[in-house]
Amino acid sequence: MSDIRLDLNNICKDFGGLAVLDRISLQVGRGEFVSILGPSGAGKSTLFRLLTGGVACDGGEIRFDGNVLAGANPFAFMPQRDALMPWRRIIDNATLGLEVQGASRTAAREKVAPLFDEFGLAGFEQHYPSQLSGGMRQRAALLRTVVQNRPMLLLDEPFGALDALTRTAMQRWLMTMWAQHHWTALLITHDVREAVFLSDRIYALSARPARILREFVVPTPRSCRGLVSSETSRIEAEILDTLLSQQPDQ
Repeated sequence: MSDIRLDLNNICKDFGGLAVLDRISLQVGRGEFVSILGPSGAGKSTLFRLLTGGVACDGGEIRFDGNVLAGANPFAFMPQRDALMPWRRIIDNATLGLEVQGASRTAAREKVAPLFDEFGLAGFEQHYPSQLSGGMRQRAALLRTVVQNRPMLLLDEPFGALDALTRTAMQRWLMTMWAQHHWTALLITHDVREAVFLSDRIYALSARPARILREFVVPTPRSCRGLVSSETSRIEAEILDTLLSQQPDQ
């Protein structure tokens, strides 16, 4: 792959003697949307903790844009829940990351304000999170994430808590936004259909200690992703077969 942004090479991680990650190697190219699929407890979120500096790996190497990952964090991270602060209005939730980075509230608001219409939140700037629907809260959380202008997005099951209809709508919206902005993104998900719908490539993980079982390329044009097709059905079936064929003790 040319123009690699993120390169994980033989990453290992133990917690108190419990092996969680076993020689994980994966890559994400510039402008790619890549997903990681695996069973609960396999260590998917641990990978994100390694990337964001929450923990250190016990073996292997992480490179970003060709350099060993150290110091400044190049990632904008969106967690499973929207994590909006209930006492802050939506505009002040959206500016939080910028303020943490040292921007004044005025400067942060000036940067965020033009994006509210694009994210479907125009007119809700002064609302509190409790006044928004689940989908709108997730859009606000993604706005807070991307406005930090980091080189790469880390998305940790961002739609997992939504109902099926809202989740589908948010997946379609995210695909549209990704196509417009050409973000580089790494997504953790349990949803095979979501991964196939959104991704250029998918890595399937085994049960703990996690290792890469297989890499899947999604060749279906994005304009056809919302349609039922033999190609997408075949890929979904292959991914499910790969995941279900693994026993927990293997």
